[in-house]
Amino acid sequence: QVQLVESGGGKVQAGGSLTLSCAASTNIFSFNAMGWHRQAPGKQRELVASIMHGGSTNYADSVKGRFTISRDSAKNTVYLQMNSLKPEDTAVYYCAARPWGRPYEYWGQGTQVTVSS
Repeated sequence: QVQLVESGGGKVQAGGSLTLSCAASTNIFSFNAMGWHRQAPGKQRELVASIMHGGSTNYADSVKGRFTISRDSAKNTVYLQMNSLKPEDTAVYYCAARPWGRPYEYWGQGTQVTVSS
């Protein structure tokens, strides 16, 4: 059973930074992609950033230039560096793993990020 454990959430003022971590219980290279999603109250969950098996990355337009996804293969950990945070970034952030040929299937428990103005 794949387990994903997020950490690093918290409260920060607008303009501040946070780094989220996602530790996987298995080799992250066994997946086609690892992604960070977020869900704000009353809104649908959205994909914020993803990193593919080959290393290419993708970002939602709302976070381009501010967020950076990365990984450490030795630690089986994926990171989300978030800079220039805005109140609209407030949400629960989820790490997820996407097996080959399937949608995102494995999810962490989520970590709350709150940005105050």
